[in-house]
Amino acid sequence: MPTTPTASSNASHPQPRAATGVAWRDFVADTATALLRLERRFDPFVRPTLDALLKDRAERLITSLINVNRRNLHLQIAEERAMVDEESFTDSIVRSFTEQMTGLWKPGGFERGGNTKTHGICRGELTVHDNLPEHLRRGIYAKPQTFTAWVRFSGPGPYITPDIDDVGFMSISIKLMGVEGPKLLNDERHTLDMFGVSTATFVTPDAMANAALQLWSVQNAALFYFVNLRAPHVFDMLMQSLYTKTQSSPFEAPYFSCVPYLMGEGQAMSYSVWPTSSRKTPIPRLPFRPPDDYLRDAMVASLSEGDVELEVRVQMQTDPHLMPIENAGVLWPTKLSPRVPVATLRLPRQTFDSPAQMEFAKQLSYNPWHTIAEHRPLGNQSRARKRMYEELSQLRHRMNAVPHHEPTGDERFT
Repeated sequence: MPTTPTASSNASHPQPRAATGVAWRDFVADTATALLRLERRFDPFVRPTLDALLKDRAERLITSLINVNRRNLHLQIAEERAMVDEESFTDSIVRSFTEQMTGLWKPGGFERGGNTKTHGICRGELTVHDNLPEHLRRGIYAKPQTFTAWVRFSGPGPYITPDIDDVGFMSISIKLMGVEGPKLLNDERHTLDMFGVSTATFVTPDAMANAALQLWSVQNAALFYFVNLRAPHVFDMLMQSLYTKTQSSPFEAPYFSCVPYLMGEGQAMSYSVWPTSSRKTPIPRLPFRPPDDYLRDAMVASLSEGDVELEVRVQMQTDPHLMPIENAGVLWPTKLSPRVPVATLRLPRQTFDSPAQMEFAKQLSYNPWHTIAEHRPLGNQSRARKRMYEELSQLRHRMNAVPHHEPTGDERFT
């Protein structure tokens, strides 16, 4: 694969050119990337109006079109059903990520295969609300309590590009500490991990599709996963495009779990994390080129001024077909089940961008299976992520000669 490995950590580099082995495909993929980057320079001037006029209606239409082609599995609430050849798809995903990571990064500078660019890792605390409805008082939400947290905000990956050149996607990874009880993975004893991305549905509906996407991603030509004659995913691409945009700050977008989790036995939920302020940080220099790390700069500015608060909301599964467990590409309708606030994530005023703290992010391993049985991840992509995250984390730590670290919240940096 014609990539240029680098040993530096989280420094921006150009995205590699497409390498499909077919000249016209490379040209189409590279041209599409160039046009997307151009659009990102002008997106903030038109996107607010388009979103206000069209987003909700487009979201409902695309969801309806996706559902037309879906078979009803006749499952019950919180019920799973394994895919045929599920393990082979997971094998393929791990192989693709391993090939791409070893092509992109040198030992000592190995980065994550996805959610790659660390915008920042911040101290936080998650406080569970009082007086929750009885059916929501499960697991970590069983009683009012506060957990310390390390919260990582990141870009899409697998590349580390200037922020204006990424695909307009961000993620949040929350590691709660002081969570007692047996864990589904035994490499950490006192933590629970939560995840969200800034698109309301996952980029692929299932593990089979994810394996296909990663094969194209290795060739730096993910476009052909979405647009092809054999197994197109045009509706998934359109749904993603409603949420991918030129972002203003990692603190100013909602994040969605996309995949479901248990909420105690016999109940399934998805969760999301929402900004509590409507503030939008101006993106500098547009339509010209902003600083490479302007999203991190926006975080620094916000946390130098005061605390940042985000709200955790839970959406319960009430219809097993229209709110599926095994298809992460379907948006769960809020008309069937509203998103209910259950906790507040507070990031106190702080300085977080020291080199030592940024390097600390490399020592951490986030995995959705770092959790308790009451919040077990559900669905085929969650089952694939268990092994994928574990094996790729071990690869990254091994290549960097950095041990896996279970944090306590007492870590200090200068």
